Amino acid sequence: MFDIKKKGDNGASGEEKLLELYKTLPDSEREKVISFAEFTAANCEPRDVKIEKPLFIERPADESVVAGIKRLSEMYHMIDRSKILHETSDLMAEHLMQGRAAVEVIDELEILFSKTYEKQFGVPAIENGES
Repeated sequence: MFDIKKKGDNGASGEEKLLELYKTLPDSEREKVISFAEFTAANCEPRDVKIEKPLFIERPADESVVAGIKRLSEMYHMIDRSKILHETSDLMAEHLMQGRAAVEVIDELEILFSKTYEKQFGVPAIENGES
């Protein structure tokens, strides 16, 4: 059949292969795959996933939008940034092309990265009382 994990592959390649196969299936077969995955997940021990907290990096007073994106990418290195590429690009364009203040754009970027972390890991990026 299909060799999901080839020699030298990491776990991500299995996910990619599964997604690749899933995209080729008709809707009726996709439902079977989802049902099987739900059944399997409900009947096994979940993987022990370690949730890494963001590394706090203080925001400089006169930070540029590009520097802000770099800082946030370092802080939230564990999130899938491909999921926020479009929104990040839109905010950058608002700053460059419409003259929106860097401070406002960076504020929104911080919220975007934080919410993406929370959505991906199911926990807040910053606990109450943390800075």
